[in-house]
Amino acid sequence: MTRPERLGLACAILASLSIMAGGCASDPTRGYVWGSTYSNSVGSISVPVMSNETFATGLETQLTEAVVKEIQRATPWVVTTGRGADTTLSATISSIEYDRLSSAPGTGLVQEQAVRITVRFDWVDNRTGKTLLTRERFAATAIFTPSRLTGERSEIGQRDALAELARDMVRELRSDW
Repeated sequence: MTRPERLGLACAILASLSIMAGGCASDPTRGYVWGSTYSNSVGSISVPVMSNETFATGLETQLTEAVVKEIQRATPWVVTTGRGADTTLSATISSIEYDRLSSAPGTGLVQEQAVRITVRFDWVDNRTGKTLLTRERFAATAIFTPSRLTGERSEIGQRDALAELARDMVRELRSDW
């Protein structure tokens, strides 16, 4: 085997090893494992449409859809409806805030703006009635550019913040390490 062939083989082996990702075990005495970091005792999860205490309509359905997709993408659990599921994840959007990050020197028009969406959520085991996880003031922030040149609408920032919020909420459902 020539030197370039050995180098290519070594790169291929390294690339294939880096593709396989491990994580911390749910049992701290086991260290790292090649399996899921989500609990094996949960088989299904119900995600009812979230509540919304803000005046921004439609965020609750967008967040619910984003959370369901993230659970399907990242966890071994099946998303079902109703109390027949092992667990239920319920949430309430408690606030949406906009902050000016920068403005045009001559006109004072907003050039960059941040949107912050805050939720409260509970994860309850339907089999025992025990609350597995509660988070208050759980938030995500996204930046968008509403200036006249790019003209991004506030919905762009909202969508990005909701996507980040969904990812972070589902990550919170991992087993204790």
